[in-house]
Amino acid sequence: MQFNVPRIKNILRGKISLMDIYIVNQLSIFFLFSVGLLSSLGVAIGTVSDLADKITEYQLPVSIAILIFGYKLPEYIAYALPISVLLTSLIIYGRLSSDRELVALVSFGISFYRIITPALVFSLIVTGLTFLFNELIVPTANYQANLIQTPFIEQTELNLQKKDIFYPEYELKAVDSFSSPRKLKKIYFAEQYYDQTLQGITVIYLVEDQITQIVTAKSARWDRKQEVWDLSEGKISQINHSIEDIITKNFINLQLPLSATIFEIARKKRNPEDMNIRQAKEYLNIIKDSGKKIDIVKFALRIQQKYAFPFICLIFALIGSTLGAKYSYINRSKGFGFCVAIVFVYYVLGFTSDSLGITGVLSPFLAAWLPNILCLIIGIWLLVTVNN
Repeated sequence: MQFNVPRIKNILRGKISLMDIYIVNQLSIFFLFSVGLLSSLGVAIGTVSDLADKITEYQLPVSIAILIFGYKLPEYIAYALPISVLLTSLIIYGRLSSDRELVALVSFGISFYRIITPALVFSLIVTGLTFLFNELIVPTANYQANLIQTPFIEQTELNLQKKDIFYPEYELKAVDSFSSPRKLKKIYFAEQYYDQTLQGITVIYLVEDQITQIVTAKSARWDRKQEVWDLSEGKISQINHSIEDIITKNFINLQLPLSATIFEIARKKRNPEDMNIRQAKEYLNIIKDSGKKIDIVKFALRIQQKYAFPFICLIFALIGSTLGAKYSYINRSKGFGFCVAIVFVYYVLGFTSDSLGITGVLSPFLAAWLPNILCLIIGIWLLVTVNN
C-alpha cells in the first residue's frame, strides 16, 4: 500500500480517501466469506440433523424438508451477520497491523480513531441490514417453516400454541386501601384453535369472586359483523349460591356478546422469533390485561431485544478492530479463537440478563440492552488503551 501527501491531507480533513476505500474493500470481501461460512455451518448443525430425524420418525416428505431448510437459512444468516463483523474486523485489522500498514498510517499523523472509522461505518451499514433482515425476512421465514410441517408433525411448537388456550378477563373497580384495582370477571378456556374456530369451549362468569354461570360448547366462532360469539352444541349452567341450586339448559346454536380477545390471542399467538416488532407489540397489547405476568414480561423483553441485537454489529466492530490492531500476531486461526471467546462471553451476558429480565430483577429495557452496554464499555476501554 502506498501513500502520498495530498491523500493524507484528505484523510486528516475527514474526507473519503484511499485508506477508507482500501479498508472497506478488505472488510467487505472477508465479511461476505464469513457470512457464507458461518451461516452454512449454523444451518447445517442446527437444522439438517433435526430434519433428518423428522424424515425418518414422522415421514416428513423430502420436498417439505428442503423447503424448511430454505426457510431456516435467513435465521442463521441473521445470527452470522454480527459474528462476521467481529471476525472480519479482528482478522483484517490484525493483518494490517502485522504488515505494518497501520504503523505507516500512524506515521503520517493519522489517529487510531480515524483508522478504525471505516470499520465503524461499515458496521453501521451491517447494523441497518441486520435490523431490516430480522424485521422483514426472518420472522416470516421462521413462521412458514413451522407452518408447512404442522400437517405432518402433531407436536410442533405451532400446534402446541394453538391448544389449551386460556384467557382471564378483568374489569376495573374502585380502588381503596383494602382491595385490588382489578376484579376477575370471566375466565375463557378453549381446547384448540383451528380454522378460525375455538373448540372445546368453557366460559366461566364470576361476580364478587363467586362463579355464577358456566357456558360450555363444542365450538365457537367470532361474528365480526354482529360482534358476538356463535356457539354450537353446548349448555348453560346457572348457579344460585343462596339456595345451592344449579339450572342447566342445553342449546344447539347460541349467540353471546363476549369479548373477541381470546380469538385474537389464538390467531396471533406464535413464538416471539416468528414475529416482527409490530406483530409482537400487537400481541403484547392484547395480553397486557390477561394477568399472565411472565408472558407479558417475556414479550416486552423480546421486543427490546429486537431493537438491541443489531447494534452488537457496531460494538463487535469496535472490539474486533481494536484487538486486531493491538495484537499484530492475530491470524485467521487465532482470529477464530478470539471470535469464539468474545461471542461466548456476549451470549453468557445475554442469557444472564435475559433470566434477570424474565424474573423481574431487571426491567425489559435494561435486560435487553445490558449486554450491549457492557460490551460497549469494554470496546471503548480497548480503544483508549490502543490509542495511548
